[in-house]
Amino acid sequence: MEITKKQNVILSNPETRDFLADAFYSETDNKLPLVIFVHGYKGYKDWGAWNLMAEKFAKAGFFFVKFNFSHNGTTVEDPDNFADLEAFGKNNYSKELSDLGVVIDYFIKDPKVDDQKIILIGHSRGGGISIVKTFEDERINGLITLASVDTLDRFPDGASLEKWKNEGVYYVLNGRTKQEMPHYYQFYENFEQDAHRFDVEMATEMAKAHLLIVHGTNDESVEVKNAEHLHILNPNSELFLVENANHTFGAKEPWTEAGLPQDLNTVTEKCIDFINLKM
Repeated sequence: MEITKKQNVILSNPETRDFLADAFYSETDNKLPLVIFVHGYKGYKDWGAWNLMAEKFAKAGFFFVKFNFSHNGTTVEDPDNFADLEAFGKNNYSKELSDLGVVIDYFIKDPKVDDQKIILIGHSRGGGISIVKTFEDERINGLITLASVDTLDRFPDGASLEKWKNEGVYYVLNGRTKQEMPHYYQFYENFEQDAHRFDVEMATEMAKAHLLIVHGTNDESVEVKNAEHLHILNPNSELFLVENANHTFGAKEPWTEAGLPQDLNTVTEKCIDFINLKM
């Protein structure tokens, strides 16, 4: 089956800045469900094995989109590296939700897309963003979280929060690139100003979309209890735990193998089956 890949499409968001998106789909006369993948913290669209996952979704009959958040630290010119740490430091949840809205608005108009079948797949922090967006946007009728957080309130507290406020910035080491990645205090201010909007628990309870919650039992970054909590909040959801899987389901950057890691392949097949069953 021939797969069309439109990569590094430039999308413009007047509320943030230009960013890149990819679309993978098979050539067919049928309109295809739109599946949008939302990367997480310190993630980007071409990280690890995401391209292989995109191909598998496309071969299964989906119009699969992945994108870089405008302020994830990558640039239009350099999408594979954190070349703009200043932008990374200025990121916040409002910007990510705005970017995701632009992605939906852009690709839902594609003549190959079935605009009645819109599915978000959010990984890690992207899961929390996807939950909030699904609650806000009634066009979304399918939601899959992969190793998702159960709250977006993941900030320093106490003395650390006070220090952040006084200094205006704190840094997080990127273990892979060894970069000191800044977070400006505006990130926390943005959250506080609109905390009700960013309430993942409330959005999970209220979301009307079909919901699949996927998590690895050996997740070293986001504990599996996050998934169990989301499932309790939305009893109509389906909880799928992958035994001994880590936060990225066996993938890493760079990923040089020809096929998906076993756990991510299992997850991808589960997602495809879920969408086919529910949509």
